[in-house]
Amino acid sequence: MKTKIVYSEICLEYGGINAFENAERVLSAAKILKSKGYEFIEPQPGQDADILRAHNQNYFDAVKNGKVEDADTPAYEKIFNHAKLAAGGAILAAKISGFSLLRPPGHHAGKNGKALGASTRGFCYFNNIAIAAKSLNKKVFIIDIDGHHGNGTQEIVAGDENIHYLSLHRQNAFPQTGHNIGQNCRNYPLPADCGAKIYLKTFKKALQDSQKEIQDAEIVAVSAGFDTHFGDIVSLGLQTPDYSQIGKMIAQLGKPVFFTLEGGYNGQNLGNDIDAFLKGFENRS
Repeated sequence: MKTKIVYSEICLEYGGINAFENAERVLSAAKILKSKGYEFIEPQPGQDADILRAHNQNYFDAVKNGKVEDADTPAYEKIFNHAKLAAGGAILAAKISGFSLLRPPGHHAGKNGKALGASTRGFCYFNNIAIAAKSLNKKVFIIDIDGHHGNGTQEIVAGDENIHYLSLHRQNAFPQTGHNIGQNCRNYPLPADCGAKIYLKTFKKALQDSQKEIQDAEIVAVSAGFDTHFGDIVSLGLQTPDYSQIGKMIAQLGKPVFFTLEGGYNGQNLGNDIDAFLKGFENRS
């Protein structure tokens, strides 16, 4: 059975066309996934109470009132509505073991916006994966495969005995965090364009290192970023078939899983990478 895609064309309605994080990348991916027969489901906006599990009231109000200007995460018109919808998409994906194909992404948004000393919020407003994880009231294991470290996610879940966080990302890339292991968070920085052999070997080790935490988890949440694709902005030298292998490794954990989109800035690659990833996860590739 194919993973359901949580999606709304409303998420295409903000921002310009020049930034990496633009509507075209998600629109192109959606067209490819529709052509491959995935079922699409419309989400509802996240509830305020769920968002406030991850963010404090001051930051929530700042997004609501358009007081969140920074270099790459400006106060677009109705961005509060778009951010709430993306959070709601992640919550729905968690309920149905689906893939939330929405924007804005989330893993750089910390409790009060900017997290762990980062200069910006990296296109993120509310932390979708952390909001969904906390809404479940279960033991959750978060795997972040985006090419950037999810500094906001780590900040939000650090010290939470019910949530563990694992990230593979490019070393010394934005936001220049995620260098070590501490509390309930494990980080595995990788060199640029390291390629699939090194990536998959590191991922296997990372999962082995977290075996107990994975075993204890009731559900796995995946921050699914594909900017690790060769030539993308934080390339780790991966190609489309490699994402199938990553999907298989996650499936082998034997847990319920849901996914939320983070990066991946070439729409054609993004759609094909997600398809390969989900086919690998579903053992159909």
